[in-house]
Amino acid sequence: MKKNGELSENMEDYLEVILDLEKTQKVARPKDIAERLDIQRGSVTGGLKNLEKKGLINYEPYSFITLTPKGNLIAQEITRRHQILKDFFSNVLQVDAKTADATACRMEHAIDAITMEKLVRFIDYVYTCPRTGPEWIEKFTRHCLAQGHKRENCTLCLEECNHQFQNK
Repeated sequence: MKKNGELSENMEDYLEVILDLEKTQKVARPKDIAERLDIQRGSVTGGLKNLEKKGLINYEPYSFITLTPKGNLIAQEITRRHQILKDFFSNVLQVDAKTADATACRMEHAIDAITMEKLVRFIDYVYTCPRTGPEWIEKFTRHCLAQGHKRENCTLCLEECNHQFQNK
C-alpha cells in the first residue's frame, strides 16, 4: 500500500532511519543508512536519489543527507505510527520487545490514518477510563501469562470489579 505521494515501504524506511540518524548522530550518511537497513551501500544511492527527486531529502554524493521540511514531516509521522504500534503491542498486548518492534515496522506502512487514530483513541481510553486504566492492563497481563485460563475465574474477577466500582 502506498501513501505519502507514492512512497514505497522502503522509501518510508529510509526517511525513518534518516530522521533517527539526524537525532542520534546529528548527521545521516549513506553507510549508516545501509547499516541500519541491513542493505548494501550501493543500494542506498538509488533510494536517496529517488527521495531527493521527490523533494524529501537534501542529497549530494559524498555528503551528509538531511531531511527537507516535507521529508521531516513524513518521517515524523512514520516514526509516530511505529512507536504507537510498538507500544501497543508491547505494553497492552504483552508482546516481547523484539517482536513488537518488528511487527510495528511492518504494520506502520500499511495502517491507514483513520484506523491509526482509532487505535490511538482506544489506547487513550484504556489508560484513562476509570473502568480500565493501569489495573485493567495489569489484569490482562496476568491473563496472558496464566496457563490454562479458566472461565470460572471471570466470574470472580467480575465480582471483584463490581465491588471496587461500588466502593468508589
